[in-house]
Amino acid sequence: MTDNPFRIPTDAEIADAESRLNFRFPDQYIRFLKGGSDVANAAFEPAVILGECIHLDIFAITETAWAQGVPRDWLPFIEDNSDYFCISEAGVVRYWSHNGSTDESWPTFAAWFEQVCIALE
Repeated sequence: MTDNPFRIPTDAEIADAESRLNFRFPDQYIRFLKGGSDVANAAFEPAVILGECIHLDIFAITETAWAQGVPRDWLPFIEDNSDYFCISEAGVVRYWSHNGSTDESWPTFAAWFEQVCIALE
């Protein structure tokens, strides 16, 4: 466990998280993690892979989301009141509502970031 779950993770820590989750992080998501996971003025906080930040712990978030029906080939990286932004290993991002799957998706992490975090749409 680390004393600062909000610091930039190392390559080894990212690899460890991928191993623990049995999920290969897409390159754009890794750049996001290494860039400090800054979601600008968005109204949510991204999950962290370091330490045990209770409400942002990616391991707890994924366990809960997967138990609620989010497919295991989608990694929830943001949780907001039992709704999730998830990413696939191919880098596609989709929104999963607490009511189930939605049609909201973005072809790349960069497209999601531009629309949701920068343009705030």
